[in-house]
Amino acid sequence: MADTNTKTLEMVFTTAGAKEVTVAVKDPKDGLTLAAVQAVMATIIAKNVFSSTSGDLVTAKEAQIRQLAITELT
Repeated sequence: MADTNTKTLEMVFTTAGAKEVTVAVKDPKDGLTLAAVQAVMATIIAKNVFSSTSGDLVTAKEAQIRQLAITELT
């Protein structure tokens, strides 16, 4: 039986058009802090790294790490 465990950092932003955009990073390093993620999100906004059909990213709304554990049945 093979087990896998996948982590994804999800950073949620609000756009100029008042929509939400999620930027997901697979396999983030262990030990991330909220302060570190908020700093990255602020940099993404300040440098206008991403845009969407509803406009530029303007505010950092939330961040979370989603963890998915999969156990293969054999």
